[in-house]
Amino acid sequence: MPPVRCSAVPDDDHVARLSRRRLLLGGGFVAVTAFTASRIGSSDGIPPAATSAGGAPDATTTTVPAGPASVAGAAPAPGPEHVFERVITGGRVIDPESGYDRVADVGIDGTTITAISEVPLTGTTTIDATGQVVAPGFIDLLSYEPNDYGIWFKVADGVTTNLAMHGLNSTAGDFFATYGDPGARPPCHYGGAFDHPFMRGANGYGSLAATPSQQATLEQQLRDNLAQGYLGVDVEPEYTPYVETDEILGLARVAAEVGVPVFFHARYSSPDEPGKDNAAALDEVLRVARETGASVHVEHLTSTGGTYTMETSLATLEAARAEGLDVTACCYPYDFWATYLGSARFAPGWEQRFRIGYEDLYVPGTGERLTEESFLREQARNTLVAAYAIPEDDVRAALRTPWIMLGSDGILEEGDNNHPRAAGCFARTLGRYVRDEQVLTLPEALAKMTILPAQRLQARCPALTRKGRLQLGADADITVFDPSTVADTATVDDPSQESVGISWVLVTGVPVKTPDGVDRSVRRGDPVRSELA
Repeated sequence: MPPVRCSAVPDDDHVARLSRRRLLLGGGFVAVTAFTASRIGSSDGIPPAATSAGGAPDATTTTVPAGPASVAGAAPAPGPEHVFERVITGGRVIDPESGYDRVADVGIDGTTITAISEVPLTGTTTIDATGQVVAPGFIDLLSYEPNDYGIWFKVADGVTTNLAMHGLNSTAGDFFATYGDPGARPPCHYGGAFDHPFMRGANGYGSLAATPSQQATLEQQLRDNLAQGYLGVDVEPEYTPYVETDEILGLARVAAEVGVPVFFHARYSSPDEPGKDNAAALDEVLRVARETGASVHVEHLTSTGGTYTMETSLATLEAARAEGLDVTACCYPYDFWATYLGSARFAPGWEQRFRIGYEDLYVPGTGERLTEESFLREQARNTLVAAYAIPEDDVRAALRTPWIMLGSDGILEEGDNNHPRAAGCFARTLGRYVRDEQVLTLPEALAKMTILPAQRLQARCPALTRKGRLQLGADADITVFDPSTVADTATVDDPSQESVGISWVLVTGVPVKTPDGVDRSVRRGDPVRSELA
């Protein structure tokens, strides 16, 4: 196990150092123009990013939350003589749900956050986070199976909960049994969704519309898998164009009955084909929501349902939300997507649909740019390619939208024929789009990768009411990063590069990543299951 850079207890000048801490002001992080005298032991207190209704950061005000929040049922913080098992000291503590944003110490006992204090705490071990941000552990909403190769790159990117809401190629029983085995236990928490295309294939339905009997079977299988712990259902009509809307409606009715969302890889990704364009894709998603009452979520809107029409697509979804439909979306912070050349997405006409040519396609892991000849060769191999087909303005517009959250849509597998989003999604958001380009504030970005995904799925998953938060009683899943250096390093040429600037990642109170790197001996991941009773 790598050495852990901890000290035994706070040193004697801890209080003095506390008064000297300053909020990091440079490079796009929340600028502070006023100070508050409420800071205990200091006349140069740090006001947080204030929040507007619903917890969204509001840069126009400087209201300071009264103190750290608590999750439901949390015990009171221990008294001043308490010695915590672990203390994270001196960092900028941000809780996106409550808006708490102050320099403070975080006390941990067992698997739980038991104190957040602006008075120094004493711990058996201490992590010095001075000059860094202490945030809830990141939740990757749109990932895949937590294989033992790719999941460590997630940890290095600050992820503590890996949710495969793009669907799992397994039944719930098999999935949770596989990763519940001590030898396969992941370093971070894991869960996911019923994968409609996978189950159709497992049932042998082929490339045909389902019969009424087959639909009934799928709906019962969905009920069974939700009862066994899956958090929702994933449908992918672009990849399964033979699936009719009625089949999706049946699954959505089941989801609505039990209160879990339907995740959509929407049917179309074109800005140009009337009747087969982004507008038609979102119309189908919203039809499902209206007719069934199901909550719906649009996966990777920047590459499916919104590309080149982002302003209109966002307006459509905003209107649906104003109408009362429960609809959200996610995106990843890249101007290129990736998928397999043998998929329906690359059916004839792809150049017109995506406004690209062969020269816009690259093979991740090699950086090879395709030609017409090499395209045919790699399509026969069903190689994954990266397609430079997302306007940068679309990425920015999505990131600025308060209800759009982060989801990587990737996890690395051996061979590295992968999109770099699988290793750098979260650090890229914090480095490029928060610090460097100031597209959104730090609290806004953290909300997209912590509290928003937790809230999206917590109605039938009590475990998620304790995640995505830095509050008393919350699970001690914590990511500590340096806002001046955090960045992605994964590229199309070499996707298997860890993010930098993520100093510490704690899962249930135990470091899985330290400044020395990931610790592969620490496997703290717990299943994240639905509870439908």
